[in-house]
Amino acid sequence: MANWEGINEFVAVVETQSFTGAAERLATSVANISRRVNALEEKLGVKLFVRTTRKVSVTEVGATYYQHCKPLVDGLALAELAITQLQSTPKGKIKMTAPVTFGEQVLAPLMHEFLLMHPQIELDLILSNQKMNLVEEGFDLAVRLGRLEDSSMMARKLLDRHMFVCASPTYLENHGEPHTLSELKRHSCLRGSTKYWRFDEKGSERLIHVDGRVQCNSGYALVDAALKGLGIVQLPDYYVQPYLEAGELVEVLTSYRGDREGIWALYPQNRMLTSKVRTLIDYLSDALSKEKHDG
Repeated sequence: MANWEGINEFVAVVETQSFTGAAERLATSVANISRRVNALEEKLGVKLFVRTTRKVSVTEVGATYYQHCKPLVDGLALAELAITQLQSTPKGKIKMTAPVTFGEQVLAPLMHEFLLMHPQIELDLILSNQKMNLVEEGFDLAVRLGRLEDSSMMARKLLDRHMFVCASPTYLENHGEPHTLSELKRHSCLRGSTKYWRFDEKGSERLIHVDGRVQCNSGYALVDAALKGLGIVQLPDYYVQPYLEAGELVEVLTSYRGDREGIWALYPQNRMLTSKVRTLIDYLSDALSKEKHDG
């Protein structure tokens, strides 16, 4: 450990910009911090700090040394935290966000089961169709649906979902069934927040512009409109599966059904994946997979 001596103290002085601040952070005396830093400077044969009565400034050499030492100190802290968490019970608050309908229908009931399993966990679940900034707003986790945008977030796929294009038997009787993508322009398409629907045509993705009498950002509302014969809708399986099975909706354009899309758990990459969040992600992955197969 001789090579490590003084490094924690050195990094603390750089980051607090004072020997007193470093002593408070490391719960030791100012004299001990000064002694360790002096010994480190002697061993390296360089001056790491310029000390005056008013302040402590890191030298150019010290700044370079800090850039190399900082990842080592962080890595050791994370290693110790990982070992501690392996032996600890998940506890504390989890702040997470998810889309409204998926959150209400699928996620919230699973989260309530999770809370029963882990009585020391607290949950702050915010359901919103707006993309929250996880770092700025202090979220531990987000559940996102479909294709992910490029970001600095870490992602783990929890499950796949299917998108279905369907309509009521009454609508199809009155307006006919489309058999090609080009025929959609002659139909009333019930749109959500986007003007385009995604399809697979001979292995290639096709985005088709759609239009119609109804546009709404609620999947429930679009399902209701489809059930009442107002048009054709494209929605994920968890909205329409029961109505397809009951015959109240009929899938169309089956040969153009796109690839499965992901249901993702996202978390900031610059944070340690804590025991409570890792446990939750593992639970959601297992629970969603079980629900799908049981359903």
